[in-house]
Amino acid sequence: MRKVDVEVIIDYFEELFPDADCELNHRNNLELLIAVMLSAQTTDQSVNKLTNTLFEKYHSAKDYANAPIEQLEQDIKSIGLYRNKAKNLKLMAIKLLEEFNGDVPSDHEALTSLPGVGRKTANVVQSVGFDIPAFAVDTHVERISKRLKFAKNTDSVLMVEKKVTKAIPRDKWNKAHHQFIFFGRYFCKAQNPNCKECKISDLCRKKNRI
Repeated sequence: MRKVDVEVIIDYFEELFPDADCELNHRNNLELLIAVMLSAQTTDQSVNKLTNTLFEKYHSAKDYANAPIEQLEQDIKSIGLYRNKAKNLKLMAIKLLEEFNGDVPSDHEALTSLPGVGRKTANVVQSVGFDIPAFAVDTHVERISKRLKFAKNTDSVLMVEKKVTKAIPRDKWNKAHHQFIFFGRYFCKAQNPNCKECKISDLCRKKNRI
């Protein structure tokens, strides 16, 4: 992408969403990690509703590690894939205790060594929890990146991440990640995007043909 086009896009995102930030409720990095793990194929609103009670019941990695799997399943049953998520929460907590003294690590490789933690989740935890420059690619980010020509429609999620982080200055990754999400979630939606009011539609691959 041309540097000038990237600047136009980032400036527009800043105009629309100057306060974009993580919408998953959390009070510490363990809660952040768990919330992101729970958010897979589930809305942030659903996760926040669930964690309002979950985080009052469980306060440490030890609490999750010691909880019977059947109980964890019941506690998170309101969201999708709850059985697999409960299993990963428990295994993740056990590994935190065994290898990281119960603390969430900041290192990307260490994070992705935890059960149920993939590249996207690790990037979010690094970015939001530790303020380490990282750029997580979820469905919103992937869609916006491809519509705005940061990446090709056939690119994998990893390739999208590589291309976007190459185009955007490193010191802008953390905030831009949230702005991409907000733009995709509230403005350039998968269905019925707000093309008519969009100031950067001339840079969009789809334009009004969506």
